[in-house]
Amino acid sequence: MNLLFLIAVFPLLGALALAFFRRMPVNLAALVGVGSMGLAALTTAWVDIAFLTGDQTPFVQTLWTWVAVGTFTEDFALYLDGLTVTMISVVVGVGFLIHLFASWYMREDLKEQTGYLYTRFFCYMNLFVFSMLLLVLGDNLLLIYLGWEGVGLCSYLLIGYYYRVPANAWAAFKAFIITRVGDVFLAIGMFILFATFHTLDVQEILSRAPDMWQRGDLMVELAALMLLGGAVGKSAQLPLQTWLADAMAGPTPVSALIHAATMVTAGVYLIARTHTIFELAPFTLGLVGIIGAITLLVAGFAALAQTDIKRVLAYSTMSQIAYMFLALGVGAWDAAIFHLMIHAFFKALLFLASGSVIIACHHEQNIFKMGGLSRTLKLPYACFVVGGAALAALPLVTAGFYSKDEILWLAFANGHTVLWVAGLFGAFMTSLYTFRMIFIVFHGKENTHAHPARGIAHHLPLIVLLVLSTFVGALIHPPLGNVLPTEDLVEGSTMQYVLEVLSAIVAIVGVGIAAGLFLGKRRLVNAAVGTPTGMRLWHFFHNAWGFDWLYDKVFVKPYLGLAWLHRVDWVNALVNLVPGLARVLHWGLATTQNGRLRWYAGSISVGATVLLVLLVLG
Repeated sequence: MNLLFLIAVFPLLGALALAFFRRMPVNLAALVGVGSMGLAALTTAWVDIAFLTGDQTPFVQTLWTWVAVGTFTEDFALYLDGLTVTMISVVVGVGFLIHLFASWYMREDLKEQTGYLYTRFFCYMNLFVFSMLLLVLGDNLLLIYLGWEGVGLCSYLLIGYYYRVPANAWAAFKAFIITRVGDVFLAIGMFILFATFHTLDVQEILSRAPDMWQRGDLMVELAALMLLGGAVGKSAQLPLQTWLADAMAGPTPVSALIHAATMVTAGVYLIARTHTIFELAPFTLGLVGIIGAITLLVAGFAALAQTDIKRVLAYSTMSQIAYMFLALGVGAWDAAIFHLMIHAFFKALLFLASGSVIIACHHEQNIFKMGGLSRTLKLPYACFVVGGAALAALPLVTAGFYSKDEILWLAFANGHTVLWVAGLFGAFMTSLYTFRMIFIVFHGKENTHAHPARGIAHHLPLIVLLVLSTFVGALIHPPLGNVLPTEDLVEGSTMQYVLEVLSAIVAIVGVGIAAGLFLGKRRLVNAAVGTPTGMRLWHFFHNAWGFDWLYDKVFVKPYLGLAWLHRVDWVNALVNLVPGLARVLHWGLATTQNGRLRWYAGSISVGATVLLVLLVLG
């Protein structure tokens, strides 16, 4: 357990080495970047074994006193329990596989430009993982917030990695600004908690919260609402979801890291970690589930109208995180974290496989310019079939079936029928848009000549993630006992089996409809989209329900208008009137002091004349 700090230190040392020796050879940069993650993975495995074979009691490792101001002190301390073990295993394990794949991908993506760009990429990636580890290992909200902001900074650097393309730079800027909105809410929530408890220690806050607040008190609702604001920003849920699809501007391994193992799961982790506060705030907890259900449907329809392979996966991430929010909102805490882990497996698999397809198709990302790739890209095709089946939760053989069905069952069992219906319809939509993508990309007429990739750095991460996306991954059970609240529900009831069969049928029907619509010549779809109404509807969903347009009208344009009105700072100009008037008066008086006798005699005569006139008139 004393090696816990090394899990975060190794990626940090890798980032520092790559930053200070940025001209190192490509092979050495890959060794440092991937090797530091490999050492972190080995350390994580050691810590996991020690925790799981022990009594699984929480462990705190205090490194030093970080802040000491008056009576307020805060340690730089790391906290380990079952939830932390789950998160660091996902972050480091999946992160290592993504780094290994990236060592191949970036060579292919950069071609002759490798060198400093290659080193800079792994520097940012290592720093990203370090920040996420700080977030999940932090013993107090101050340290969690440091990791939270570090993740936001690294996402900006990585999304805008190809910053010479203006669209990429704007995508990074957009992600940074929108997530900052959520970060402000999180900071306000921290202020509320500190004002109430006079500490930022998470476990102390959770233990004292039931004594300080009654269930449903205004302050606990407000604190939970602010924490939720931070969570929806990082996890790209309504209404702060618009940055996620544009984040596809970054290299594909970045997309995999952001969507599978790190950034977007931070909001889910935050709510789960502060679960006691949300349990005392029933209105906000219900709002978590509602936000998840609405985001699930919005993202599902948006994914169905995308033409970019990575944007389809981006909206699928938004919908799967929404499933986790729905689970949290209905009190299925364990199921939310279980789905977080399973989602990391199959979403990393899908993103990395999409990167393989993009490179093989000469950097083409439009799915309608692909087609027939199953004959040449056999491993990516297998990855898409298995990962897509897990995403669609096809029964029994996929890991996604077990985690998603647990969420749906607990939503129904806890009396949230409307949310259950939304989740069931979302499962249908997921199956439909996932296999739409697979059928268009890998079946039908071959529109481009693809070159299959080779090498262990390409094959190994895909094969490992492929295996974990099957039922094998579902055999891994997060050690969440005594960490999160549990429900006393009867497992294996007839109703549970009925609902599982129903959700399996819904997923299979979605695949069947996708096959009918998108295999072959797609006459029905083309005819529907060819009508004026169909075209307008397609554009509406393709533009993600017009949220970008709406925010541009409501927020961006008014802000730019105010900036134009204040292009000359009128407040500053008003303040500057006083020194301006003083300068003018000083100039006037200084002009009279010129040393000329005639000037002085004339001034006296004028002054005397003015006084006499005033006396006569007065």
